[in-house]
Amino acid sequence: MYRCFRKLALAAMIWFAACGPTHAAESASRAPPVIVFMTDYGTLDDAVAICKGVMLGIAPDAQIIDLTHQVPAYSVADGVRFLTRASQYFAANTIFVAVVDPGVGTSRHPIIAKSKRGQYFVLPDNGLLTQIEARDGIVGAREITNPKWMLPGSHSATFHGRDIFSPAAAHLARGEDWTEAGPVLPKLTRLSLSAVSLDAQGLEGHVVALDGPFGNLITDIKADRFRELGYRLGEKVNVQVGDKSFTVPFVSTFGDVPAGQPLLYVDSSDLISLAINTGNFAKTHGITPPLTLRIAKRSQR
Repeated sequence: MYRCFRKLALAAMIWFAACGPTHAAESASRAPPVIVFMTDYGTLDDAVAICKGVMLGIAPDAQIIDLTHQVPAYSVADGVRFLTRASQYFAANTIFVAVVDPGVGTSRHPIIAKSKRGQYFVLPDNGLLTQIEARDGIVGAREITNPKWMLPGSHSATFHGRDIFSPAAAHLARGEDWTEAGPVLPKLTRLSLSAVSLDAQGLEGHVVALDGPFGNLITDIKADRFRELGYRLGEKVNVQVGDKSFTVPFVSTFGDVPAGQPLLYVDSSDLISLAINTGNFAKTHGITPPLTLRIAKRSQR
């Protein structure tokens, strides 16, 4: 019995040594391609489902992940923010389809770009890649002009999400060579983003967005710039948002202040944010981005 067991164990070890790693590699190579999909379409109609139908019709094995379809209408700047933040958490070869396209049907170019991290971006060349290019670098970009990479028989001037971006992403997901999509685009369009400045009085930046339904103020001030002002946790900070002034404590998280009280904290993207614990800062104070934000330098105590 013991000899029989040893023979079986030895046979299993020999099989695993010969076939196991190969089988594992084959399984990994068969992992479904990932497409991350973002638009300003909303979900009240069939536009998102139509685009997914096009993708799956060409690449049925693709795994489609919704980044968001609630980008504020026409807001390329918000699209930049969402796309830049989310893309850092996905692996190489992920395909991002981003359709925030107020210039649809005009002379702006539909493109595929590849980052130095090995990710692909299928989108209009309207500045959506501004921060990704700055952070990750871009290997190259191609204008999508090859009819084989578009939806056959569809030539709408107003639904390039269906006719160009979705099929192009699906061809990438099938493993086709992205350089076949069309000619090289030598230079990407970039947004002019407002800079954060430091002077003798303090920092000047901007409230750029709100954090979903919570009404927290998202700013463009990185935590390391704020630290130049010298504040320590627990200290009060004088802040001016537009024409409104506030004095709020600098804390780590919402629960560090009583319910209903304001706070200044470093958010999950390492940016300075203003909030009300279990409340809505923007609604309470009537704040609508974009607005200038000033943070006073810490007074010497």
